[in-house]
Amino acid sequence: MSEALAVLGGYLLGSLPFGYWLPRLFRREDIRKRGSGNVGATNVFRVYGRRLGMPVALLDIAKGFAAGLLGIWAGGALIGVLAGAAAMLGHARPVFLRFQSGGKMVATAGGATFALAPLTAFCCIAVWLSVFLLTRYASLASITTALGLAVFVVLFDYSWPVVVFGIAGAAAVILLPRHNIRRLLGGTEHRFELRRPGRA
Repeated sequence: MSEALAVLGGYLLGSLPFGYWLPRLFRREDIRKRGSGNVGATNVFRVYGRRLGMPVALLDIAKGFAAGLLGIWAGGALIGVLAGAAAMLGHARPVFLRFQSGGKMVATAGGATFALAPLTAFCCIAVWLSVFLLTRYASLASITTALGLAVFVVLFDYSWPVVVFGIAGAAAVILLPRHNIRRLLGGTEHRFELRRPGRA
């Protein structure tokens, strides 16, 4: 029972739509009507700058981390993986937004990875920062990091549930936002600006 509750708790943690709530609270705006319409940290950062973007990113990471830890506490690595995956699902289809489209799971997957495979997580951060600073494409950095996640969990010889999580999580991050890949290939993807944007 505790294991099932941990997985459910992971989903509920992932469903917390901080990228929707914080702009609502501080700007009285619906982020789904701004930028790409996504409630993830990247869109919040793009629309409102780092004052809202950074807290949303950290909170999205934290909920994945908490879900993974909850699962590990309840039943070990396998339940930790299931709870982390449930958090990613919750972030993508949050119950608190009536299962409408949520974020792209990158930050939440990163948080779960910190709980399940911390060495891999630190390597993935290095990959994301390197690609992002070189190209300023958040989507390309996320795709490259997802590939790195699948490689690092195998390279560092984690247990099989963590390896499955790494490979499946990488596939989800890469395949779900296919429009980003099309824009990258077509040369129309948004290049991220590090300066705070002006209000529309």
